[in-house]
Amino acid sequence: MERKYLLIIPILLLFGPMSAQKTTPTIKKEAEVMPYDLPPLLITETGKEIETVNDWEGLRRPEIHSYFANQVYGVVPGQLEFHKIEVLDDEPTALGGRAIRKQVNLIFKKEKRSVKMSLLIYLPKNKMKSPVFLAYNFKGNYTVNADPSILINGKKESELSEEELKKFNKNKRGGRTSRWAIDKMINAGYGLVTIDYNNVDPDKNDFSDGIHSLFYKTGQTAPSKNEWGSLSAWAWGMSRIMDFLETEPLIDSKKVILFGHSRLGKTALWAGANDQRFSIVISNNSGCGGAALSRRRFGEKLSDINTNYPHWFAKNFHYFNENETALDVDQHMLIALIAPRPVYVASASQDAWADPNGEFIATKEASPVYRIYGKKALEMEKQPPVNKPFHGTMGYHLRDGKHDVTDYDWEQYIKFANQHFESN
Repeated sequence: MERKYLLIIPILLLFGPMSAQKTTPTIKKEAEVMPYDLPPLLITETGKEIETVNDWEGLRRPEIHSYFANQVYGVVPGQLEFHKIEVLDDEPTALGGRAIRKQVNLIFKKEKRSVKMSLLIYLPKNKMKSPVFLAYNFKGNYTVNADPSILINGKKESELSEEELKKFNKNKRGGRTSRWAIDKMINAGYGLVTIDYNNVDPDKNDFSDGIHSLFYKTGQTAPSKNEWGSLSAWAWGMSRIMDFLETEPLIDSKKVILFGHSRLGKTALWAGANDQRFSIVISNNSGCGGAALSRRRFGEKLSDINTNYPHWFAKNFHYFNENETALDVDQHMLIALIAPRPVYVASASQDAWADPNGEFIATKEASPVYRIYGKKALEMEKQPPVNKPFHGTMGYHLRDGKHDVTDYDWEQYIKFANQHFESN
């Protein structure tokens, strides 16, 4: 039985994705949250109650996944294999001799168009096969560590154009080191695979570049209303990287942990729902369209995100601006799609825009599916205190601080991964 929160007041405003709709003020206090019910997680569209794994996997899960694909994130309109894999760097004594560093280009091509995805890989030395964290970065591989040998989109500094050099100087080598606890990963026996998400699809409202352009039919210049926005394209990119990791002998492809922060946390959840090869999925401060419930309308809401970032989601999603109750899904159902694999949702106490309590409630409300599998779900009714993590098959913590990724976060993720990999 689904938990009933409060009474729905239905409002039908579906006049079109770009229709003029009254924008409501931002909700900043829990007392301001209006009544809402969550759509039923374990009741099918025909009214059948789901009680078994077979019914979940055969009936309800496909319904929920199809709805998210067509109405929220957008479907991928085809398939595309690697055109070429280029190994640019294979250094056995990186990071002071403690790690192996690899840099690889994954190249996709269709007719005269091509997309190059440049991977940076660090692996602990003297290990036959390493589990790895797979994660997009925001500003370029060279920002995650000050290692002077990290290439800039697959190039040396001397090979950069004037525009590329300007961007490189602005972002600075090692400029985002604080978000990447690489030493902690290596010391714990984990590797890191990372890539600038803009390699897959530049984060701007322009569908003429990036991976979308390789899938267009003759005369097409933008995705159809139910086709992929940028979040779904970035999720597609994660699966293509996974294709490559399955061929890498030094990586344990059965132990690939998908991690994402903010918009890339949204991406990680959707990629994890699409591709069951990812063994663990971690969402860090993912907020609206990620782990936070849409119906709460707390902090950032659908109309905010679709107005400020119109390219992230499928155009169909814009129909629900200021009309979240018309959705047949909410984000607890996205988290449930990852079951029975371990999933971790993390919030930050000073990140009201991402609705930390909404992230917690969504995680808790995904628990019934994990219980069907006999897994340890989120066993608490209220959001836990700051810096008091819960680690079951589902994990959650509310970290003290702002919208960011910190060493504390990584310490929890490593402990969580250890718990599950050591039990296998």
